[in-house]
Amino acid sequence: MKKRRKRGNPLMGITSRAAMLVAAGLLLTSYLSIFVTPSPAWFMSLFGLLFIPFALLNFLLLIWALRRKSGSCWIPLLALLPAFIFVGRYFQFSSGGKEKNENTVKIVTYNVGNFCQGRMHTPNDHPSFHATIDSVVNFLKSTDPDIVCMQEVFFLGEYDIASILKRVFPDFEAGYYMYPSSGGSHGNVTLSRFPIVGKGHFDFEQSANQAIYTDVRIGASKLRIYNCHFESYSISLTSLVKSFGRDNTIVRETEHKMKESISKRPRQVDQVMEDIEACPIEALVAGDFNDTPMSYTYHRLMKNRDDSFVEAGKGFGATYSVLWPLIRIDYILYPSRFDAVSSRVVRKKFSDHYPVIAEINVQ
Repeated sequence: MKKRRKRGNPLMGITSRAAMLVAAGLLLTSYLSIFVTPSPAWFMSLFGLLFIPFALLNFLLLIWALRRKSGSCWIPLLALLPAFIFVGRYFQFSSGGKEKNENTVKIVTYNVGNFCQGRMHTPNDHPSFHATIDSVVNFLKSTDPDIVCMQEVFFLGEYDIASILKRVFPDFEAGYYMYPSSGGSHGNVTLSRFPIVGKGHFDFEQSANQAIYTDVRIGASKLRIYNCHFESYSISLTSLVKSFGRDNTIVRETEHKMKESISKRPRQVDQVMEDIEACPIEALVAGDFNDTPMSYTYHRLMKNRDDSFVEAGKGFGATYSVLWPLIRIDYILYPSRFDAVSSRVVRKKFSDHYPVIAEINVQ
């Protein structure tokens, strides 16, 4: 007598298939988010922000389906195929950099977080504040850079900023723009061992964020360095977690801040891109973009440029200490005709961001 084949629970099959379709849909939407301008559709940026969790969810569903020998395993499998194109923006197995030559330039970008060690201390906490400045300065000097792009630089009180920078970094010329701030001033600073032959800045509407550009002469050529700090979310994950389910006010405020920042950022990016496209010299874009590689921001700024980490990095590319290694928001994007020699993220805890150091062969 033939043994009857045991039939699976049809409800389980329908439920699992529905879950796979939903997970696949979420991941596919995250792929599309890089092409959609977030201003009219702010929620699309959230799908890009959640690319890694969505990819992991589909991977787990694929493993589960394979173990159960489910015929629906093709759903997460197909959804994951494009992920292989994008995962290299977050993780690199080995460095594929070129050899150094006489045209190699070392560039550092670092959001120094107002020298507040990830905002664990206030600027009025003088010992910690000044100790952090010393740590950042010593670290930057130890890297022996040619160009340094710093964001969220804070000067306490009223000082001659140009004189301070010349005294602390005597071998560098400086380009900077500072806004008045509570108890001092803050902004972006670009340092260069090469002669600076031009400077400028961008005023972003209704924003404390900014971008500056610095034209440097390297040999017989000029290169424009864009040092960018685009709109941040300005949210506290700790407060959000603590208030979840208890205080809807903080949740609503967080939603409002996210909508506002997501709407402002593409306008800021477009403002910088208009200048890049009108500029007769080649442009390198660095800084804190406050957006992941799965975003309109990254996709737009990558036009005619390569990503130093993708081309010459190794390991995780995450640059934000919170939720490491999921969030990568600091970049060095260089003209595509140049070659990357190396790129690394240094996990120094002088800020809530980690510095990015890249060596580029400037041809």
